[in-house]
Amino acid sequence: MYLGRTQIRDARVALDDLSSSFLALRLSSIRDSSLASGLAGLALAYAALDTAFPGAGHAERAERALDRAIDRLANSTSSPSLYSGFTGIAWVAELLGADPSTPRESDPNAEIDAALEAYLAVSPWSGPYDLIDGIVGIGVYALERMPRSSAKRLLALVVSRLQEAARPKHPGIAWQSDPLWVPSQWRRTARPDFNLGVAHGVPGAIAMLARVAAAAVDASTHKTACALLDGAVTWLLAQELPPDADGRFGYRVARGVSSSPARLAWCYGDAGIAAALLVAARAMDERALGNAALRIATHAAARTEATAGVIDAGLCHGAAGLAHIFRRIYMATGEENIAAAARTWFQRTLAIRTPGQGLGGFRAYDGIERSWRGEPGFLTGSAGVTLALLAATTDSDSAWDRALLLS
Repeated sequence: MYLGRTQIRDARVALDDLSSSFLALRLSSIRDSSLASGLAGLALAYAALDTAFPGAGHAERAERALDRAIDRLANSTSSPSLYSGFTGIAWVAELLGADPSTPRESDPNAEIDAALEAYLAVSPWSGPYDLIDGIVGIGVYALERMPRSSAKRLLALVVSRLQEAARPKHPGIAWQSDPLWVPSQWRRTARPDFNLGVAHGVPGAIAMLARVAAAAVDASTHKTACALLDGAVTWLLAQELPPDADGRFGYRVARGVSSSPARLAWCYGDAGIAAALLVAARAMDERALGNAALRIATHAAARTEATAGVIDAGLCHGAAGLAHIFRRIYMATGEENIAAAARTWFQRTLAIRTPGQGLGGFRAYDGIERSWRGEPGFLTGSAGVTLALLAATTDSDSAWDRALLLS
């Protein structure tokens, strides 16, 4: 165990509060059904809480939250986004209990697969490619559906569309992003760019492609995925900033835009990139890539809180997300400096907690409104913090972080 007794004790106090808060939460008040901030993400937290608090009612809450999300799908128009659309709800349903041997006629996600096949049939591809809203996210869903034949067809389509959208970019290849794909409050340029974040950019594609290449899809898909992976890794590593910079990577590469170090986070910055590269290295058994990932992670682990840009606790760009990333990297490498970083950010997560505020003592910071709010969701809210705390202190399954491309 890399955590100290005091940290484990304090985490259990926080989890007691989170458990009670989630049991008191009225699911009927949650209007969003998505993985990112709605009922589907809450279902993940309830399912994990049930392992730590068996018999408390979390299992029933998980089922109710997911059922409500699925029921709403039948009566609404939703996008194929993993994080904000129907694909993410289907991914949670798959993770929490689907049986790969279920006959197609009894498979609740068979219609989702068919809808996604039709969506991906458009060629050449000109839509989003990223993890949050694009075809990388669909790839994550399809990987969860393996080894079904429909999952293999989806992965073949995902790789084909990524091949079409890839652009030669010295010294490798990359995918260009349209600024309109990113919410207006987060746009930093009006020009197309090459995004360096796991959430919206090339690192997410790298981790997903490596998992596809390691899966038993078909020879053609494997060959194409490996070629795209090689070109994307080569290009990404060439974007490292000078050694004296606070961080190893910026937010994006764009003509006329100077590159400054990104904050330390999952969505953008060195921690998320290192984790994505390590997933790729382990999937492909690439020692050199693993060494590069560890080098980037080591630099990230040494980064001071003053330069990290961390304000709140959420998974996306908060302290719990960093604690979980460094824990994952430590589990894969055994490096003590990475374990120390995990402990540091775990402690910071607990320090951010304010009992009586938000949900279970955790609030999310809105950088646009410059205000704090209680947020129950997976990506930036208390559900994600709960999952990270449980992963670090209990035997709960943390397969949920496959949605973040961390495992």
